[in-house]
Amino acid sequence: ARRAEAARTAAEAVGAAVDGWTAARDAAGPVARMAALASGTGDNAHALSLATFVLVQRFEDVVAAANERLAEMSSGRYELVRSATREDVRAHKRGLAMKVLDHVTERERDPRTLSGGETFYVSLCLALGLADVVTAEAGGIELGTLFVDEGFGSLDPETLEAVLAALGRLRAGGRVVGVVSHVEALKQSVAERVEVRRLPGGGSTLSVRA
Repeated sequence: ARRAEAARTAAEAVGAAVDGWTAARDAAGPVARMAALASGTGDNAHALSLATFVLVQRFEDVVAAANERLAEMSSGRYELVRSATREDVRAHKRGLAMKVLDHVTERERDPRTLSGGETFYVSLCLALGLADVVTAEAGGIELGTLFVDEGFGSLDPETLEAVLAALGRLRAGGRVVGVVSHVEALKQSVAERVEVRRLPGGGSTLSVRA
């Protein structure tokens, strides 16, 4: 009788524990599903975490702003597009990979296939696009100073002219644009400059042109 009573007591305890576990599981279910969705491991077709989803939205804004200038600098040839191919997902953080749409061939290209000059002005457009988005979304904070270090030597004369025209419009709009370059042709376009010349015996001199 004692053993039977002990067995009943144990069975009741186990039953109560199971009921408690079931209730806790049911209560935690919505939270667990929300956590899985936010981390990109749940019922999420694109497997994007919440943080990456937010980054993707900002990334698309930057790309859109960059494309406005890229159309000008590339004479309408190139356009940046976000890529979600399987290969790009493996190589980059999901949702943040990018391709270059070549409107001459109407095909998407890997950015690594761009020439040195093309890579330079595409990167410049992305930097300017990022500055535009920050300015628009940060309560009017102005990124008023821009420094461009080298890269101009890889541009052909026509593209160099287009890039300098775009930088000139930035300057006319109130931004300070600083250019670091060894390209002689830039001297004709940059009236106010600091020239650094190396001395034959070592050292260098600075001169200000205005």
